[in-house]
Amino acid sequence: MAKDTNSNTTNQSTVAAFAILEELARHDEACRVTDVAATLGMPRARVYRYLQTLMQIGYVQQDPATERYRLTLKLFHLGQAVADSTQLTSVARPVMVQLRDRLNQTMTLSIPEEGGMRVIDIVRAETPVQIITRPGTLMEFHASAQGKVALAWGDETYREGVSAAIAAGEEKMGARDAAWLAQVIEETRKTGWAAAPEETLPGLNAVSAPIFDSTGRFAATITVAGSVKEITAEPSQAYIDAALEAARKISGNLGLMEYPV
Repeated sequence: MAKDTNSNTTNQSTVAAFAILEELARHDEACRVTDVAATLGMPRARVYRYLQTLMQIGYVQQDPATERYRLTLKLFHLGQAVADSTQLTSVARPVMVQLRDRLNQTMTLSIPEEGGMRVIDIVRAETPVQIITRPGTLMEFHASAQGKVALAWGDETYREGVSAAIAAGEEKMGARDAAWLAQVIEETRKTGWAAAPEETLPGLNAVSAPIFDSTGRFAATITVAGSVKEITAEPSQAYIDAALEAARKISGNLGLMEYPV
């Protein structure tokens, strides 16, 4: 058999299938074939064929009444299996469960990437106000407790990206300016935590603290999230201490000798 020596070869069918999965994942409601095709710029017949294949292997289901498509939980379980195999998630989850049970608030674990903080694990609490954030959600640097922690402790490129968005006058930045960015970084570095009352979702607040790996590099955030009635705009010391305690414990379990806060 001849060996393919072209390392840049891309399987377009695979790319298309994953594009469809990602598009379905963006929506809470089931989607029409026509809408998916229009968004992705693909022929309707082609999208339909891919959806039928994805149904056959269990990643997509179709509502027989509306003929619309949505993802099954198979993809979630696959992602969860990958997440559970990582050292960070394995180390963090027991701490998250323990803190959830103690505080009766939802705990999230997030890691940094170029566009924000990616939620990789959630331990939910049964409260009147439910946190609808799901694993895989990307939290923006400028509008989340996790993101503010990353701006203070993470790579310089995170700050550069927010600075560029402010300078460009991007609408999503609202009234945030260079002074705001400097203040967030200064306060978060001084206290070791950040909050974001009703910035990510209305009616919710969060307290986030940084997790560091064995080399002292910023690796993730641990976050306590709940209703603003419970976690107020000025969070109680109990929530702050809990987030910092969890962050120190997880960092220590990752091999960090001395927590910097």
